[in-house]
Amino acid sequence: MKIVVAGGTGTIGQLIVAAGRERGYDMAPLARSTGANVLTGEGLDAALAGADAVIDVTNTMTLSAKKARAFFGTATSNLLASAQRTGVGHHVALSIVGIDNADASYYAGKLEQERLVEASPVPHTIARAAQFHEFAAQILAGSNGPFALVPRTLMRPVAAHDVAVHLLEVADSAPTGRSRDLVGPRDEVLVDLARKYLAHRGERRRAIEVRLPGRYGANLASGDLRGTDAALQTTVTFDEWLAEQPTHP
Repeated sequence: MKIVVAGGTGTIGQLIVAAGRERGYDMAPLARSTGANVLTGEGLDAALAGADAVIDVTNTMTLSAKKARAFFGTATSNLLASAQRTGVGHHVALSIVGIDNADASYYAGKLEQERLVEASPVPHTIARAAQFHEFAAQILAGSNGPFALVPRTLMRPVAAHDVAVHLLEVADSAPTGRSRDLVGPRDEVLVDLARKYLAHRGERRRAIEVRLPGRYGANLASGDLRGTDAALQTTVTFDEWLAEQPTHP
């Protein structure tokens, strides 16, 4: 089985490619460095030729709803059009648990992606997962100086490796339109994870929780990102994941 991973050189994409190869799949990462561009469409047909499934984990870092919609709208439209031309049998899109009431900021782009996938004639599955354990480190990376501002976020974080394996299982199954959500094993507060991460790394910065305004901030603080009891739950906790991370800054 040939599986193309759009965004296959990124954090989650590399994990999917590695896990797929361990399981004997023919894995093909798709990125600009491999000669394919989801924003221009260049090289997509050649990259998707002969693929049984495409897993889309392309991403952009922005809090602008306009930029997020533009990125995910363009990338998703190009991938779906190419998948239709080349006869790909299953398009799998990674999305985020609990964002239905947050059509704002970054989440506006993910919801636009979901709408396009659902409207496409290409057989598909939208696979929503909770925020990764790495989310705390990503938030901290955006702050300089002695203080790091962390948005009030109630979550149930999940190991990225578990998400990678889940996406492979979804891709190797029949398209269902929507798979069960995937969440981590424990409810967490993002600022607590940030403080643990800083302590683990021996950094003296202080993490300070702030409540972001608007629908985006309300969604983060609402607990919606924790998913529901119907979600699949993984077993790797944040503390277990953190113990495997480097301790040096």
